[in-house]
Amino acid sequence: MRSTAPGTRPGPANSYRPGGAVRASDVSKVFGHRGDTTVALNRISLDASSGAFVALVGASGCGKSTLLNIIAGLETLTLGEVQLVGRCALIFQDAALFPWLTVEQNVSLALKLRGVPRRERSGIVDDLLETVHLGDFARHRPHELSGGMRQRVAIARAFAQEADVLLMDEPFGALDAMTRDLLHDELERLWLNRGFTCIFVTHNVREAARLADRVEVLTSRPGTIAATFDVPFARPRRIEDPDVSALAAEITARLRTEVRRHAVDS
Repeated sequence: MRSTAPGTRPGPANSYRPGGAVRASDVSKVFGHRGDTTVALNRISLDASSGAFVALVGASGCGKSTLLNIIAGLETLTLGEVQLVGRCALIFQDAALFPWLTVEQNVSLALKLRGVPRRERSGIVDDLLETVHLGDFARHRPHELSGGMRQRVAIARAFAQEADVLLMDEPFGALDAMTRDLLHDELERLWLNRGFTCIFVTHNVREAARLADRVEVLTSRPGTIAATFDVPFARPRRIEDPDVSALAAEITARLRTEVRRHAVDS
C-alpha cells in the first residue's frame, strides 16, 4: 500500500518535522507474472526524516532506481507501504528538459502545471534561476547549455514544483569530474539553505560519502539494506578529504562483500 500526504503537516503521532519525509516499510517489488518473475526488492525499509540527506549505493541491478520510482509513484509496489509527506520531485541522470523550450519556459511549465497564475510565474522563475546561478541563461535552449547547466535547470524545475523531497537518480553520473565537483557544492548549498529531504542514488561511493549524512548499502538483487553508514564529518566537505576517502573505502569493502556473496549464491 502507498499512502501520501502532499503538503500536509504530520500529526502528533508522527515524529517527522514539517517539510518532507519518506518512510518505506517492508517494500517488495516483483516484476513479471506466474512462473516468469524477478524479485527486484525484498522487504526493504528506509526512513528519511525531514531535512535528511540519504545516499543509496549498490551494484547495478540491485533495485536502487526501482525504489526511487516507487517512492515517486512512478512504479507500483508488490508488498509493503510507502509514506510520503510533502511534495516530491525526481531528477534523473538525463536532465529531461524540453528541447524546444527555453530555460525559463522549462521551469515555468512546472509552475503552470501547479496552477500558478501567469502573472506570478515570471518573478518566481527569475528567483529560481538566480538560485541556481542561471539568471543570464533564461532565454537559452537546452542544446546551448553544458551538461552541468542542464542539470541545474532540472533542479530549478524541481524547486518550481515546491519539492519538499528531492529524489535524485545518478544525476551527475554522465558529467566530467570538475563539473560534478561544482554541482556537489551547488547541491549542498541549496540543501543547506532550503532544508529539503534528499534521497540520492549513485554508483560513486566517494560522491555518497561527500554529500550524504547517511549511506545505505543495498544487496545485489533482490535488493535490501545490507548496511548503514553514518557520515559524521562536518560540512563543508571535499571529495578528496582523507575522512571522506577512508569512509568511502570502508563502504566499498562492504559493497565488494555483497557482490561476492551474490556471485557465490547465483
